[in-house]
Amino acid sequence: MPAPPSSLACAGCGAPPADPDAVRCAAARAADDVDHLLRRSLDPRRLRYPATEEPHPFLRYRTLLHAYHAARARGAADADWCAAVGRLDLELGRVAGRGCAPTPCAPCDPLAERLGLRPGHLWIKDETGNVGGSHKARHLLAPLLGLELGAPPGGEARLAIASCGNAALAAALLARAAGRPLDVFVPTWAHPGVVARLAELGARVVACPRPPGEAGDPCQRRFRAAVEEGAYPFCCQGPDNGLAIEGGATLAWEMLEALGDRTLDRLFVQVGGGALASACALGFADAVRLGRLTRAPRLHAVQAAGCAPLVRAWDRLAARLLARLPGSPAFDPGRRGRAAARLAAESPRSQIVEALRHAARHRSELMWPWEPEPASAATGILDDETHDWLAVVEAMLATGGWPIVVDEARLAAAHRLGRAASGVDVDPTGAAGLAGLCELLASGESLAGERVAVLFTGVRRI
Repeated sequence: MPAPPSSLACAGCGAPPADPDAVRCAAARAADDVDHLLRRSLDPRRLRYPATEEPHPFLRYRTLLHAYHAARARGAADADWCAAVGRLDLELGRVAGRGCAPTPCAPCDPLAERLGLRPGHLWIKDETGNVGGSHKARHLLAPLLGLELGAPPGGEARLAIASCGNAALAAALLARAAGRPLDVFVPTWAHPGVVARLAELGARVVACPRPPGEAGDPCQRRFRAAVEEGAYPFCCQGPDNGLAIEGGATLAWEMLEALGDRTLDRLFVQVGGGALASACALGFADAVRLGRLTRAPRLHAVQAAGCAPLVRAWDRLAARLLARLPGSPAFDPGRRGRAAARLAAESPRSQIVEALRHAARHRSELMWPWEPEPASAATGILDDETHDWLAVVEAMLATGGWPIVVDEARLAAAHRLGRAASGVDVDPTGAAGLAGLCELLASGESLAGERVAVLFTGVRRI
């Protein structure tokens, strides 16, 4: 068979997977300082942006998924993919009460009015009605479909994830629907209701205490140890499963469908591990490469002040790039927007590419675990490290965006405002992107005439 029109390659070492069905770089287990992140690429000469009318996102956008093309390369027919989607969706309906379906994306004029924006210029992508009450199932469906269509390890290999919230619940629902065993590595402070629900769904829950004085997430350490022992990384972070990013990209493609011919100028995305922002960036970049868009929206990654490793990484990289520009003042974290504008206008593309390449091979210079124990009401973005940081930083530099830090007061106010103005029962994590928009407006940034979007990513559970 001819080579598929999609491929994976490591953004750090540059190597394609030795195994065509691999979902992470084989060198990821090496004790080096390289950011081993498998990225999916499409060949625009052999693909067109989908124009089908099928409502299910994993049918409508299947030709943009490497999981689909890899299955076809293994000998599966298009009908086999469609049958697997239908089978999983039927089981999800039994287990979760709903299958996978497009989620709403529409203007929210009451919220726009409260923020001083024009009618029709603030859009909300509402994921609270998705499988499991969040966007996480979208990430996980792509790798699960690959497994269902014969990708190794198949059989009875245990699935594994490190999470105590929406990702864990989505993984447990999907694993139950597929009849696959699942281990969930959770922190000791995981909510008892979530832990009980995971156990009810048949997952094996493993509590992971944080050793005194030790930086980094103990759940991630236990998870990666399980993967080394043969478990399948059923997770939402790109470095551990590259297919999870393209699964989340279906959300960006749905946003494009809803927007029609309207231009989206800015997108605000809350960031913990970074998979959602990375997925949105991938989805919009794909649309540009395939001629559906002329430019991607400016990306703003939003983090809580109590845990902002991505912001720290962007600041350090931006400072290095600015230092190369003649007459550039010292980098000021309070003026990230000005720094982003100058980099977009004056920094040669070759310098940005070189800086990103260096960052990929010297990860610890920019990304390391957040030293204090992470703390915020937005518990879903308290990842000690931003796993997909490199892709998100690259997307912000490419689109002229920059990261935004929000304190607890801003998070709480945005959460109240978002629920009241939209009628969506979103949780604090899910409204954190809105908090970033509110922070940007409070800083005096002009959004006159711009169309902006936020994602409400999780339903309020407690």
